[in-house]
Amino acid sequence: MLGKSTPVAVVLINLGTPEELSTTAVRRFLRQFLSDKRVVEIPKPIWWLILNLFVLTFRPRKIVKTYRQVWMDAGSPLRVITEQQVVALQSWLDQRLGTNSPRVLHAMTYGQPAIGRVLKELQAEGYRRLIILPLFPQYSGSTTGAVVDQVANYLRKQRYAPSTNFIGAYFFERSYISALTSSIRDFWSREGRAEYLLFSYHGIPASYVKKGDPYSGHCECTTGAVIEGLGLESSEYGMSYQSRFGKAEWVRPYTSDTLVALAERGVKTVDVICPAFAADCIETLEEIAIENAHLFRAAGGETLRLIPCLNASAAHIEAFGAILMPHITALSPNLRND
Repeated sequence: MLGKSTPVAVVLINLGTPEELSTTAVRRFLRQFLSDKRVVEIPKPIWWLILNLFVLTFRPRKIVKTYRQVWMDAGSPLRVITEQQVVALQSWLDQRLGTNSPRVLHAMTYGQPAIGRVLKELQAEGYRRLIILPLFPQYSGSTTGAVVDQVANYLRKQRYAPSTNFIGAYFFERSYISALTSSIRDFWSREGRAEYLLFSYHGIPASYVKKGDPYSGHCECTTGAVIEGLGLESSEYGMSYQSRFGKAEWVRPYTSDTLVALAERGVKTVDVICPAFAADCIETLEEIAIENAHLFRAAGGETLRLIPCLNASAAHIEAFGAILMPHITALSPNLRND
């Protein structure tokens, strides 16, 4: 059993990634990811046929080729960066809280380390106070909602469930907005400023928004807050949604269409930032920096630059700390009594 010096554990949760660069690993990951009813709301019998006869048959080979362009020596970028975030956040908290510092771990909604496995390990080690931080700044049922489901499924099976604080979204938190704004300014200071700044968010089906998903509204709030900090005019920036899947209508405007339209109207240079992603991954490093950059140039543009995600930057870790500290204080008797 843990002593009073370590009363709290923080679990950072990202979407997940294939374990290795192979068709088998990608197929296994896609099966779990696309079988979640939070992600795909098509009636189960119909989707089972589509998933097993078409998606899992043909798509994994293509995705392996895509991943190969961005895969790192230590694994997928998402995994590597998430692990770096854990180390950096643990150090940040240790420096400020000393022996009262919570333990920091990570889990993945799909793939490994699985949410249930990590929570079980923490509970076995005596942790009875948990803080869950999904690394999705803007809430969507298809991302944060899926994390809620898995955490709840674990807790409801426990005879002695730990106290759990769940951070559902941080799309408008001052520290997060400040980190995004600073990252853009720093990039421009180093590389110069493009003619146009595009905020590209991961898309979701339009039907999810019609059913009440707040995601697109959260994205608009994030964009507005960052633009206010940068002081840009309406002609100097825009926002769009990427990573469409299937033939259904997704939230618009689409990133690919937006970039083509910008090139066709004479914009030659574009900087793209992806605020919905806490870590660079296949959707930023390949889909934006390679695939969409090619589309932009083919339509008449010249240069598309990806502004890196916040990743394990000092500003991002500082933002995590600011978001977490009220929850840590609430769950830590030692800190409350100081």
